[in-house]
Amino acid sequence: MSIRNKIQLYVSSSVTILTGAVLFFIYQLFANYREEEFQQRQKERITTTLRFITEIEKADNELIETLDQLSIHQFYDEKLLIFNKNKELIYTSIDDTPIPYPERILQQLSAQKTWVEQKDGKYDVIGIYIEKDKKAYYGISKAYDQFGYSKLNYLRNVLISAFFVIIAVLLATTYWIARSITRPLTAITQQVAAYSIGQSAPEQSSPPGNDEIAILANKFALLMQRTNEAFLFQKHFIHHLSHELKTPISILVSNFERMEKETSPEILCAMLQEQKENTKVLSEIIDALLAISKSEAGNSLPSVETLRIDELLFDIAEEVKPMFSKFLMSVNYAPDSEKVLSVRGSKPLLSIVFRNLLYNAAQYSPEQKVGVEIAAESNHLSLIFRNQGAVIAANEQPFLFRHFFRGANSRGKRGLGLGLVLAHKIITLHGGTISYRIDKAGMNTFQLLLPLS
Repeated sequence: MSIRNKIQLYVSSSVTILTGAVLFFIYQLFANYREEEFQQRQKERITTTLRFITEIEKADNELIETLDQLSIHQFYDEKLLIFNKNKELIYTSIDDTPIPYPERILQQLSAQKTWVEQKDGKYDVIGIYIEKDKKAYYGISKAYDQFGYSKLNYLRNVLISAFFVIIAVLLATTYWIARSITRPLTAITQQVAAYSIGQSAPEQSSPPGNDEIAILANKFALLMQRTNEAFLFQKHFIHHLSHELKTPISILVSNFERMEKETSPEILCAMLQEQKENTKVLSEIIDALLAISKSEAGNSLPSVETLRIDELLFDIAEEVKPMFSKFLMSVNYAPDSEKVLSVRGSKPLLSIVFRNLLYNAAQYSPEQKVGVEIAAESNHLSLIFRNQGAVIAANEQPFLFRHFFRGANSRGKRGLGLGLVLAHKIITLHGGTISYRIDKAGMNTFQLLLPLS
């Protein structure tokens, strides 16, 4: 059963049962009230008649008959009997309505039990014990409450009509509510059914608001987007991996073939040195790819520790320095920032970030110089890397941290387009941010923000 049908069934059935129970309770209360009210009127009729009889000492049959004729229209289809203390009949109304088993009612009445009520079909039968002027009397009344039953039937018809009107409105309202609630889910289902992995993620028409349906639609849209990005990354990763590994492997094979034919020791030594550098490049490619794979899969930091950030930076600079003959790194500390330089992080991963930024800064700078500014900002440590050289165009900056992207300024330079992607991933895992801008002096500027320990 669909969610829409379940909502309609559960809501409609529960409200229908509740409404029916409430209306029936109202009808039953009114029926009980009618019965009690009519029986009180019967009691008043008995006491009034008894008072009239006892107050007229010389009552004769004509007077009694006159009393009956005056009061006959007070009740519809009524019979009234009054007995003395010896349970002898002293008065009977002129109506022909029979009272079944009056002796049983008289037997039940006494000074201890002054009230008896029974039902004879739709007739109300009551018996009462009355003491007047130190004398005991018994009265039995049977009557049909035509006016009360008329009102009760009218109320019943009104409640039944109201019940069906409420149910009709309820069904229409429930259908509209269920359709409104499930419409986003239906739209998402249709989009998923028509979506193929590898296509551009479809635009999600998420419902407005912050309710659970809107949150679910937004999260599902994000899931589809991430699934598509993961598939495209895998597709591009395999393509670029084969391309990037094919070139250095081909160079290695070609160099080995040349070395087999070479006889000069000096040239052979130079070729071995070149082969060594090409092997390092291949090793760096594999390391970068493995690091990205681990960070994409794990989303966790290995071997977290407290690090002095400037000390790690100087260590990485010593590693980068042999790669560039003119490499020079200058570090400027903001006032009082020397005391607050510790962060919690993974030394191997942060080393990859600093190595990549320093290597890029030296490689893309004509003078192979990089300037680093360190400052403590509230709860974050800011590291700014600056270098001269060709800047990244404004239309290329949004793609700077995407896999395998290389800007126009990287033409003629070795690279994979993976270093900044990996740096962005690592900094994000540390709870920080990395951004790029062009400063007022026209220099390339990368800024890292890392939480202080």
